[in-house]
Formats: sequence, structure tokens, C-alpha cells
Amino acid sequence: MNKVILLGRLTKDPEIRYSQSADPTCVARFTVAVDKRFKREGEPDADFINCVSFRRTAEFIERYIKKGMMVSICGSISVRSYDDNSGQRRWVTEVNADEVNFAESRAAFEARMAKGGGSYSAPPDGPPTGEPEGFSAITQSIDEDDDLPF
Repeated sequence: MNKVILLGRLTKDPEIRYSQSADPTCVARFTVAVDKRFKREGEPDADFINCVSFRRTAEFIERYIKKGMMVSICGSISVRSYDDNSGQRRWVTEVNADEVNFAESRAAFEARMAKGGGSYSAPPDGPPTGEPEGFSAITQSIDEDDDLPF
């Protein structure tokens, strides 16, 4: 099984191209910065993962996805090779992004951009403060003998 799920921010605006065929196909290439779970001293805080999308997904990316946006991606790993100008074989590993979705609200993105947060920055360490809008903390405990509501 080849399944990839990513959550991260775009490092720059996606590169959009159309194939030269009779029925042009939209192709979007972009890089997503995904926070590392464990960080070592002197190493980057994120992995930068190259992604590619085709057709309708690429058209969605062209219209709505911009540098700095938090996105969720579902797809698969693809490995391909090609010969460069000097005849050397080169290998490319990238994620074929079949699904790309917003992972933050437009208001949150625009507020962060207004504060100059356009480039990738790792979130602060530690638990988030406050409650997300529309959610509240669970105040009662559930014992093993309690009936669950589902």
C-alpha cells in the first residue's frame, strides 16, 4: 500500500503549467513544509516535501492555494528517473497529491499574513492556549462502566 498524508504549509506559491497536448492538462508543483516531530540541535525544524497534482486538483490549487497556507494532503509517493543534460541519471521522489484541502480558516491565514507571517515558521512548542471557536473542554470523566453516547 502506498498512502501518504501530510499537514503543512506551502513554502512558496505553486508552479502551474499546462501540457501541450490537444486537451491540455493542468499540472501544479509545490513544496510543503511539514514540522518534524523530533528535532535535534542544529537541524531544520521541518521537512520540505515536493508535491505534484494533476487535472482538477491542480486547477483547485491554482485558484485557491497560496504561499504560507496550511494544507492537508492525501496521495502517494512516486519515484521517477530521467537523464539530465550531461547524460547522468537523476532520481526524483515526490508526493502525487490526489486530495488537497484547507487546514486553516481564511480569516486565520489572512490575520497571519497581515502580521508578516507569509513564510514558513514552526508553531510554538507546548500545548495550544485557549479553546478553538465552537469547542469546549470535557469536564466530566468517563469510567469503563459508563455508557458511551455512540
